[in-house]
Amino acid sequence: MTEGRSPAAAPAGAQPEPGRGYPLVTVGALIVGPSGRVLLVRTHKWRDRWGVPGGKVDLGETLLAAVHREVREETGLTLGTVAWAPTQEAVDHPEFHRPAHFVLLNFVARATGEDVALNDEAQAHAWTTPEEALRMDLNAPTRALVEHYRAHGFASPELIAQPTTGRTTGTDVADRP
Repeated sequence: MTEGRSPAAAPAGAQPEPGRGYPLVTVGALIVGPSGRVLLVRTHKWRDRWGVPGGKVDLGETLLAAVHREVREETGLTLGTVAWAPTQEAVDHPEFHRPAHFVLLNFVARATGEDVALNDEAQAHAWTTPEEALRMDLNAPTRALVEHYRAHGFASPELIAQPTTGRTTGTDVADRP
């Protein structure tokens, strides 16, 4: 079982309605290495533009667990601090390789190292300064995320791990029953 996933099946009300489409909830992280450089990956999914590691959130998986899993799967990196960044939406985005509706939950994260091992989802990677990144062929959501990081750094609240059963996760509700 992946960290953060509920051991029990989702309640009936949490199941998708048959025949109805839904946006895909995704996580992505602009990763900052110990050198202060940021990691970008080039992927065919975004028409060979540069972007950030990320992917779909699994049912029952917390956002924090999803970020850690996606980054580990796609880059082999381990994350330390994970902070909130702006949420974006991509509806049939022309830079994506097929029609899709995404809710892009973005984060800025610190990596514990910079030794990248890409899986088959990316064709190349680069550690670069944020200023250099903005001169690259970035996909539009990544460009907005890099601009946010340049303006705010890690000023947003850190994403905190919370129990998933009967709790709402997030930094502003951590002490609620």
